[in-house]
Amino acid sequence: MAYVKSLLSSSLIRFLLVGVLNTLVGLSASFALFNLWDWNYWVSTFGGNTIGAVVSYVLNRSFTFRSKASIGSSWWKFVLVILICYFVSYGISWLLAEALASYLTNAGTGWLHNGAILVGNGIYTIGNYVGHKYFTFRTHDHLEGRTS
Repeated sequence: MAYVKSLLSSSLIRFLLVGVLNTLVGLSASFALFNLWDWNYWVSTFGGNTIGAVVSYVLNRSFTFRSKASIGSSWWKFVLVILICYFVSYGISWLLAEALASYLTNAGTGWLHNGAILVGNGIYTIGNYVGHKYFTFRTHDHLEGRTS
């Protein structure tokens, strides 16, 4: 029960609100780069996520986790979490799309990769919350078992 209470903490709600905004910004950019400018999957998702990450850092540092950590000590942790989550989540979803393409020969790879962008975004979101809460913006309260 304590785990559920911790999971439903106010920082999770704030993270989800910020996530809606930075997801709209980043995902819109990813789809625009992929579909309008015909950039490849990796460049499109990386570009969109970079734009979303800037929004995310500013809002998560100040609003979500209300972190007192200096920018100098938190920005590199933020980038590390973002990069790990990016390559793991979008790598898994890309491999899934490629595997599905071999079975669904009539499905266009564009549709499968658009689906992979959505799946990757879901995995990415979960990993980011955990990484930022317990690593990037970890506060003294987290060390004592209290959550923000």
